[in-house]
Amino acid sequence: MKLTLKRRGSIAMPYCDSTLYNQDTFYPAFLRDVRNCKRQLIVESPFITSRRVRTMLPVFKQLRKRGVQIIINTRDPEEHDGEYQQQAAEAVELFHRMDILVLYTVGHHRKLAVIDEKVAWEGSLNILSFNDSCEIMRRIASPDAARQLLAFIGITKFWDRN
Repeated sequence: MKLTLKRRGSIAMPYCDSTLYNQDTFYPAFLRDVRNCKRQLIVESPFITSRRVRTMLPVFKQLRKRGVQIIINTRDPEEHDGEYQQQAAEAVELFHRMDILVLYTVGHHRKLAVIDEKVAWEGSLNILSFNDSCEIMRRIASPDAARQLLAFIGITKFWDRN
């Protein structure tokens, strides 16, 4: 007997402000959160592709015009092979020109985002490179959870608290 899991769009948990998203429902919800960002956005994505950066770039430009600090934590492009190395390097250069802080973590594999220290996203989807796979992301609307995640990943030392 073969069992097939049904792909679900999102699942809200009744006992906390947490919602699950899949690869089809993630970006509309995430972009809604990002567009409402007022102060700070952190994105951790080990892989970066030109295709996904083109999707995110207009939103990042709007945020930077409003003075929102953006930090991207990823792998050094040198850790990638061939075309992916070139795409990541070009994206990093573009981010630098936009005054987006780019950090490198060796062996990086985390996929998460924190918006204004109020909303945390975490899961398996590479935010800056996703293309076509079955993924999961959890949105947690909790300042406590967001701050806990920031402290856990040790990125607070790069955060402009002004």
